[in-house]
Amino acid sequence: MSRNMKKAALLLGVLCLASIGGVSAYLTDYDKADNQFTVGKVEIELQEPEWDPEEHTKIEPGKEIPKDPQIINTGVNDAFVYLEVSVPMADVIAADQDGNRLERKMQELFSYQAGASWTKLKSEPVEENMVYVYAYNEILEPEETTDPLFETMNFLNIIEGQLDMQKLSVPVRAYAIQAAYAGGSGETVAEQARAAYEKYVNQNREQEGQATA
Repeated sequence: MSRNMKKAALLLGVLCLASIGGVSAYLTDYDKADNQFTVGKVEIELQEPEWDPEEHTKIEPGKEIPKDPQIINTGVNDAFVYLEVSVPMADVIAADQDGNRLERKMQELFSYQAGASWTKLKSEPVEENMVYVYAYNEILEPEETTDPLFETMNFLNIIEGQLDMQKLSVPVRAYAIQAAYAGGSGETVAEQARAAYEKYVNQNREQEGQATA
């Protein structure tokens, strides 16, 4: 082999090595995880299907009134839900079931029987009302509806002439908080709901939607 041919062969070998090295440098890999998250939404609706305000513009002592507060989960998250009932109080004289006159005292003007699906968390006087807070005993999933807290209320059997023409109201408010990561370590839903309610109170203090009691 001539000297020039040896040089050509050597140069060709170098070029081949360079070429192989160049290809190998680009045989790499790259991956990207672009994870998208949708923020949840806690939303509820308070309903009283049997309540008709037009039928109860005038009430009589002892009257039973249809009223059935319940909550619908209209959001996308499971939620702990609560109902708050403010019962007006007055210093009045009432009669028992036999018509016997009782002593005058500050007392609640309406009564009701809470259903077994609800747990009372607290009750306390606020101004001229006794405010009750109840938690639902089940986590409410989207599109589900609670059982009514109660189905009827009874107006106190007061002696006539004490509250004539006074306007009375029983405000009911509903609250909800996400079930995930909010219920603490309680064993039952009611215990978890109690812990979540305290967080709700703290989070919404002095804000629109804060709890009354």
